[in-house]
Amino acid sequence: MSNNKLEKSFATLKQTIPLMLKHKIPAVPTNYALWYTYVSNESAELNANINYALENKVQLSEVKTKELYRSFIAEKEEVTAWGLRQTVEAMLIELTQSLKDTRAETTQFKQTMDLCVDDLAKVEKEGLSIEEVMALVRNLVKETQNIRRRTISFNSALTDAQREIQTLRGQLEQSQKEALYDALTGLCNRRYFDEELASLSLQPNLCLILVDLDHFKKINDNYGHVMGDLVLKATAKKLQATCRDGAQAFRFGGEEFAIIVPNSNFSKARSIAESMRNGIEKIGVKDKRSGEVLGDISASFGVAELQAVMSPLALIEAADKQLYEAKRLGRNRVMPMSQ
Repeated sequence: MSNNKLEKSFATLKQTIPLMLKHKIPAVPTNYALWYTYVSNESAELNANINYALENKVQLSEVKTKELYRSFIAEKEEVTAWGLRQTVEAMLIELTQSLKDTRAETTQFKQTMDLCVDDLAKVEKEGLSIEEVMALVRNLVKETQNIRRRTISFNSALTDAQREIQTLRGQLEQSQKEALYDALTGLCNRRYFDEELASLSLQPNLCLILVDLDHFKKINDNYGHVMGDLVLKATAKKLQATCRDGAQAFRFGGEEFAIIVPNSNFSKARSIAESMRNGIEKIGVKDKRSGEVLGDISASFGVAELQAVMSPLALIEAADKQLYEAKRLGRNRVMPMSQ
């Protein structure tokens, strides 16, 4: 590295550390990389995300930091998948070779045993001497020991492989648990939602919108689950496109979605919900098999604003209560009408 680059790196680092201390960012490698990149101005989109949080005094949660790191700095999923694939391939190659070797050795052992049996049969017919008989027995014992040793070696390889498979399974399960995105819709998932809401609920001016697709079971029953999945994807896309001013959409579960609206009030959050409701009404999903276009899609919305001494769970329950009321009153509406 040239002196100029080195001096620039030191200068960037000198700005990065005080900035992290100022905003109470934990000193872990992921955060260093994220904020170092921010100070370096290497990613306009990353800087826009962080600047929005800083300007609106929105605390960056641990899970939000992980998402920013994954999106703008690392390609963690690809690297992890590649590493796991390489490990599995190497393990399979080793197992395959061990099986081939064991089969070949077993065949050779059988041939040797056949020869020994033939030779032993000569003892009675040809009257071999005691020395010749002992030589045959010694050879038989030697070959038996060889095959036993090789069998033990193969069993050991199988045990190691089983252990490796268990390790890989654990890594895959852990990777699934740590995933932040819903595989079907591409939205952030419930785990991400729970952590983000817990973090943001420590600040004032926070609203929550819960969304539930109307009569979704009928869509699945009448058009099939493939069509149902397309409706979920189209809804997620519409919700995400309508998010503004820091609002973020999540797959809450099943046909339910959640939108966290930070730095907001009830009136603003309700306006966003109404825009989303209108957008969902315009969705048309085409069945590629029949060519039929499914329309008349709608959703019900419940909006709640964080009140003093209100827990994240209480905020969810408040929004859910309003969502239930929207369903009770005939669906395809935002509740409450006013606060």
